[in-house]
Amino acid sequence: MITGTTRFAPLLAHPCRHVRTPKVFNAECAARQIDMVMLPLDVQPQMLQPTVAALRAVGNLAGMVVTIPHKTAIATLCDRLTGAAALVGACNIVRREADGSLTGGMFDGEGFVAGLRHQDHDPAGRRVLLIGAGGAASGVAHALVAAGVDSLTIANRSAEKAALLVEQLRSAFPQARLGIGPANPRGHDLVINGTSLGMHEGDALPLDPDRLSPGTLVAEVVMQPDVTPLLRAAEARGLAIHKGLHMVEQQVGLLVDFLA
Repeated sequence: MITGTTRFAPLLAHPCRHVRTPKVFNAECAARQIDMVMLPLDVQPQMLQPTVAALRAVGNLAGMVVTIPHKTAIATLCDRLTGAAALVGACNIVRREADGSLTGGMFDGEGFVAGLRHQDHDPAGRRVLLIGAGGAASGVAHALVAAGVDSLTIANRSAEKAALLVEQLRSAFPQARLGIGPANPRGHDLVINGTSLGMHEGDALPLDPDRLSPGTLVAEVVMQPDVTPLLRAAEARGLAIHKGLHMVEQQVGLLVDFLA
């Protein structure tokens, strides 16, 4: 029930038809009797800055949850960053403080690792290939290294962006085994698509599934479709898969806590 005291937490995305966070966020708020509601706003990249500027003025704005393609751009619009967001320069949530200032956080990584563990896939000790170095991938990379993976290789179309992410991670985890490499899954036992590839009809696969090694766990950050072409290809090869939905399911409580 929306009333005059309800606080508003929009999800900023473009496009927004694929988003699944509002459903689980609103269910979490209802279960905890928190008077807060989320709905998606389709915001084109060139309109992000004026949209955020306008939302600052809304007194009952709790904050904003942020997804593709805004996670890196919105970090530059915050007054301060906290936790993993400060390390990787990307946010998936922004809290509006009482004075109208904005505090950015990043919980994609914590949610992703919690999702793996909830499905009995502990990332500790695994040799990981992560495709992508954008906002979501950066958060996932941070949490994987913190969770004690054996090694992490980052493959990205822009080698410069991958190198920057490795440099950021090394500053926080100097003993970690980090590298930059091609999107070749051979020799890894956890392979993660941290890009938006697979969200849209006709997208290229982020890697060649024929190169997946037996026993590899193949994971996604893409939540819609529920089973992406990459996951279907992995299943066809008899491999275990991990859906992107698990990431949001396990982080929704953290998002609500950050805004409440």
